[in-house]
Amino acid sequence: MNATAILIGLGPLLGWGLFPTIASKIGGRPVNQILGSTLGTLIFAIVFALVNGMSFPTGMDLFFSILSGIGWATAQIITFQSFTLVGSSRAMPITTAFQLLGASLWGVLALGNWPGATAKLIGAFALVLIILGAWMTVWSEEKTQEKASVLKKAVILLAFGEIGYWAYSAAPQATSIDGMHAFLPQAIGMVIVAVVYSVILTVKDKEKSPFVEVVSYKHIFSGFFFAFAALTYLISAQPDMNGLATGFILSQTSVVLATLTGIWFLGQKKTKKEMTITIIGLVLILVAATMTVMI
Repeated sequence: MNATAILIGLGPLLGWGLFPTIASKIGGRPVNQILGSTLGTLIFAIVFALVNGMSFPTGMDLFFSILSGIGWATAQIITFQSFTLVGSSRAMPITTAFQLLGASLWGVLALGNWPGATAKLIGAFALVLIILGAWMTVWSEEKTQEKASVLKKAVILLAFGEIGYWAYSAAPQATSIDGMHAFLPQAIGMVIVAVVYSVILTVKDKEKSPFVEVVSYKHIFSGFFFAFAALTYLISAQPDMNGLATGFILSQTSVVLATLTGIWFLGQKKTKKEMTITIIGLVLILVAATMTVMI
């Protein structure tokens, strides 16, 4: 493993770590955020495909790649909505935990991962650590019924969102397409969801159309960060770079940056005790992630 591979593997740390904070800082409604960020991802993906002269997938490769993008965008809309409830610094560790749980359980139930009693025991312990770590990141010294109700709503939303994130990861596995060729069709699927969602809200709620709001197009910038993270992860996971296991571990470091920048730059305040427990929770999530991919 060389320095170049490590640097590429840390691309998701910056991209996915800063994406939620930048999106929250730019502001707007969830519909503005998803429309702009998916457009930014599509622009990035088109440029990447043209520069590398990549062929456009067809048939089932195209179908499942677009389905993958649809899954991500649907889940991300839900995640953006959770930001409005509890802030990105609390929502990101929760959604990361759900994604780790979903990926692990899918691997065990569908792909036959963790063979043997010892592997399953270690894996189960890792899942407990993930749940404990996520709980620690949202722990609050000042408990009120209102805060508990809002947090419960956010957790339920993010649990449903995991279905979309699962589709984002699982759909391409139904074909033989590699990640870099799936990148552009995934972006197309993301934009389809964003456009349909924007049209539905405009017609149903009679709100100002996100298509004419400047803030929507400001989010193209945040989309570049997501696209950069997704692309560097795909490259990092290749066997001649870091490989899938190490690449996955490196990508999960993004939850630390996403949580801390949300606290530092978005005014999502925590007491000294809450901050200490949050950091311990983040460490537990990362340790558990390492355990699940090393089994």
